[in-house]
Amino acid sequence: MIRPQHPLELLAPAKNADFGIAAIKHGADAVYIGGPAFGARYGAGNDVAEIRRLCDFAHRYRAKVFVTVNTILHDAELAGGRQLAWQLYEAGADALIIQDMGLLELDLPPIQLHASTQTDIRNPAKARFLEDVGFSQIVLAREMSIAEIRQVAEATTLSLEYFVHGALCVAYSGQCYISHAHTGRSANRGECSQACRLPYTLVDDKGKTITENQHLLSMKDNNQTENMRALVEAGISSFKIEGRLKDLSYVKNITAHYRTLLDEIIAADPQYVRASSGRATFSFTPQPDKTFNRGYTDYFANDRQDDIGAFDSPAFVGELIGEVTEIGDGWIVVNAEQQFHNGDGVCFHDAHGDVQGMRINRAEGQRLYPAEIPAELTEGATLFRNRDQEFERALEKESAERRIAVTPLFGETADGFALTLRDEDGVAVTVALPHAKERPQNVERALNTLKDSLGKFGNTMFA
Repeated sequence: MIRPQHPLELLAPAKNADFGIAAIKHGADAVYIGGPAFGARYGAGNDVAEIRRLCDFAHRYRAKVFVTVNTILHDAELAGGRQLAWQLYEAGADALIIQDMGLLELDLPPIQLHASTQTDIRNPAKARFLEDVGFSQIVLAREMSIAEIRQVAEATTLSLEYFVHGALCVAYSGQCYISHAHTGRSANRGECSQACRLPYTLVDDKGKTITENQHLLSMKDNNQTENMRALVEAGISSFKIEGRLKDLSYVKNITAHYRTLLDEIIAADPQYVRASSGRATFSFTPQPDKTFNRGYTDYFANDRQDDIGAFDSPAFVGELIGEVTEIGDGWIVVNAEQQFHNGDGVCFHDAHGDVQGMRINRAEGQRLYPAEIPAELTEGATLFRNRDQEFERALEKESAERRIAVTPLFGETADGFALTLRDEDGVAVTVALPHAKERPQNVERALNTLKDSLGKFGNTMFA
């Protein structure tokens, strides 16, 4: 018996249309992007024309575009929400990501609805409810274990989405009100003040200071690299990367990383297939440690872990490179095996635990010449690299291409010749040309010339 094939979707963030296009070139099967209003990332909105441009590009590869309409709406905004839903549908969007169940009462277009992370889905009962009211795909809470994910998968036929990389909230998404309590800015209205990234002093009930000036609510970043196979087997079909506010190098690097992991799973098991067309190739080796992170954790995927906090700093410290052994007049020496480049960024923790940074003007082996040496730097300090200039330059260029495989079939007709091109999805086109026929003087050479000519797709999306 032939087992049904299961598409695995890599879902990447898009700050704007250009970021979305880059994500697709680097292997994303789908991207999610904010529209002009009602998105849960203030400052990451895009007009409908830009979303249409992204949809036009994505659909060439059968990739999809999901648009966030995932804030809680006031009654006076419902008409605007309905109008936006229709505009996005007409622009080509494949799904709306929503939180507010009031939208279900509106005259919405025939478009898929995906449940936002703000809906806080942690159990089978809620998943079944969302299936019953018409959702097609739901993103499960980051706090769920793989065992709990499996329980939800067994209880619903919905496509299950799960965050595999990026920032973690200290609270359940959609249930956090600290921003609103502190500043009046509601996370459920897209205005989170990120109070969880601020430093706090912890005092006990007797007034004794337990710890001072620590980022006690700041989480490390999510990284499910080691759990991808287990997540697939548990029932996840959409693997989501957080980061609609992250920079382009992050989108390229992290998308390429998870594309590589999913392709390995698909290649090893014929029951899994890619959710879109074409194969991405990269001019760099993906390295998640090279782009912004607060240190990594797989959080609760394998049950609760102790080491999940980034309490020292919410900043990007980067890769450990070694110890400062000498400090001279405008230079330092680092005991490190890595190769440094002009323009690298390095940092260290000072005596107060704060992160201090330096930009390297010139690198000569282990001797580095920073633009300025902070007074807090001492011999014996541990140094990290949070900007690899050579890696960043590679990502600033066109760093990937994505092509759809095409098979040509050239044949003879009664009055000439016909060429059929069939792509990897079975889409075909045939062109016939009436032409006189002559026997070639050198059959082998003619055949090789024909093969060579039919293989020239130039700067197109085909290969």
